[in-house]
Amino acid sequence: MTLKVACIAALAATMSLAGSTAFAAASDYVFDPVNAEMKKGDDVTVAIRLTNRITGKPVTDVVIIRSRVDMAPDGMADMESQITPLPSNEPGVYAFKTDLPMAGHYQLSVAAKVQGEAETVIGKVAIKANK
Repeated sequence: MTLKVACIAALAATMSLAGSTAFAAASDYVFDPVNAEMKKGDDVTVAIRLTNRITGKPVTDVVIIRSRVDMAPDGMADMESQITPLPSNEPGVYAFKTDLPMAGHYQLSVAAKVQGEAETVIGKVAIKANK
């Protein structure tokens, strides 16, 4: 085998390996509510789960950089409540304390940094507060 042929073979092998490597994207993650319905009130705990769509596994060690809860689904985005992160014992679950002062539909918007992911993962989770 000549040096030129060996180099071409090595390059082809490297390219085939590079082509099989899958890089994650922010769209490979999804936030879902742990409980989509809860009772309205003060100091309500809202928990969401972050899952990798490709593997189906929970995503841990995420840094939440932005969170907001409001009544945007009911056309009242100005109806925003304070939101405070809470610790969670379940892998991939991120909990928040907030007020859901009236019955209706709420939206929890989250922006998170996933370890090893260059893009910010953004999610909007719908929840319903009942009387």
